[in-house]
Amino acid sequence: MSLMSIEKIVEQALQDGYLTPAMEAEVGRICDNASELSIEEYMALDKLMGALLTGEVVAVPRKQFINVMEELVLTEAIARVAEIEATSESSIDVGDIAAYALNRLPPLYATTEEGANYQRQRAKAELQELISQQVHEAINRNLVQPNDNRTPIPSKTTGNEVLRQVSSLLQVYAPSFEQKSSM
Repeated sequence: MSLMSIEKIVEQALQDGYLTPAMEAEVGRICDNASELSIEEYMALDKLMGALLTGEVVAVPRKQFINVMEELVLTEAIARVAEIEATSESSIDVGDIAAYALNRLPPLYATTEEGANYQRQRAKAELQELISQQVHEAINRNLVQPNDNRTPIPSKTTGNEVLRQVSSLLQVYAPSFEQKSSM
């Protein structure tokens, strides 16, 4: 999906009865990049909000998946950082260590518990030494070059929060726009 207007996206969602993750992302991108939305865009967002609330349009959830490598690296990083912090004055950010190591390790995605268990067993058998090595290297680099004055990435929202997101978009980009009650 590329460069569709909010009105076209809402029209498509109403026609299909679905708001896809790509459509949702495009609406967010347009709103983030616009200095000001037109009245037509506000009205389209309001129409989308109403359709989502009534069920006329259903938000299609993103497929849930996990990267098992993340949990394995975090477990290793937490253990190693705890050892270092217990025996020295050093303070190490586990997130920095995990990101460094994850960038040098293969992802292990799974969409089911069975798949995740398989990936965990495979990683422990084939990749544990590499995981430990990358975490160790990340800690050594961090001790030499701490990331003290960098701006952290804000935390992600979790779950399917389309209604809240559309509502927030309306509040942020249309503070003087009042929803007309149909009572």
